[in-house]
Amino acid sequence: MALGAAMWGTDPLLRQGLALNVPSPAIVAFEQALPAVVLAPLAWRGLHRALAVFNRRDWAALVVLGCGSSALATLLFTLAFTYDRPDTPVLLQQLQPLFAVAGARVLLGERLQHRYGLYLAGGLVGAYLVAFPHPFSIGGVAGWAPALLAVTAAALWGLGTVLGRRLGAKVPFAELTALRLATGLVAAAVALGVSGDGSAYLHLSAKAVLALVLLALVPGLLSLLIYYRGLRGTPAAAATLGELAFPFTALVLDYLAFGAKLSASQWLGLGVLVATITTMGTVRANGTPTGVEVPQLEAVPVAAPSSV
Repeated sequence: MALGAAMWGTDPLLRQGLALNVPSPAIVAFEQALPAVVLAPLAWRGLHRALAVFNRRDWAALVVLGCGSSALATLLFTLAFTYDRPDTPVLLQQLQPLFAVAGARVLLGERLQHRYGLYLAGGLVGAYLVAFPHPFSIGGVAGWAPALLAVTAAALWGLGTVLGRRLGAKVPFAELTALRLATGLVAAAVALGVSGDGSAYLHLSAKAVLALVLLALVPGLLSLLIYYRGLRGTPAAAATLGELAFPFTALVLDYLAFGAKLSASQWLGLGVLVATITTMGTVRANGTPTGVEVPQLEAVPVAAPSSV
């Protein structure tokens, strides 16, 4: 899971330049489309399995997972980069575990730790310091917008961790990844059609096309496959600890590529967030029921796609 999260750290390096030059719906639609095509055989197999084992709640969870946690969250995350403050959306992804733990309690029956209120308070304080380089001079709407977009994306991704844990008990991780991307593609295509940004593909440079392909295949596909493989059999409340690898990889690459630096208050906020999430992840709750019956999965060998 830490490896998958670390691969997500390459995302801002690719997304930042694209977000300033390519419409966000066009970026997200391509991100969903290329991996969905690569994994089409797995999506077909996963659909047949889902038809046999999913109930109504499972289908609803898949729709939320694909449309919300995949397409909408990625769209909001991309929009946050249009404000040319890449560190804000990157660092605020540390809030995902707080949303995942709350969602795991509501949807999966995992128990909240007794000190969750303290963790939530620490997370909010850390997030505020991280979001604003000058915490006492926010800068109006332009100052709040990237933070609000990033936090909403983090909430949707945290929910995705919970729903992935639920559905992963019934569908193998590779097939679930394919179903998530296929469902997300439908939502992304609708957003692209409504926005009318499809013509942007006709004006892409070779550099932009390469960045889109790498964005779709590395942080978009490979990281998700690796992450879901690690998520299987791991309580959602503990699984998000591995996601701590994401911001550090992103910050290092951002510094090497663009010379980006954090303010003193942002470093303080990052320290508070990391300490909060690390403590929450290492203090295990008593019992981790999933609320999901785990059927015996049919043994189906899954080979890695040759084009990835």
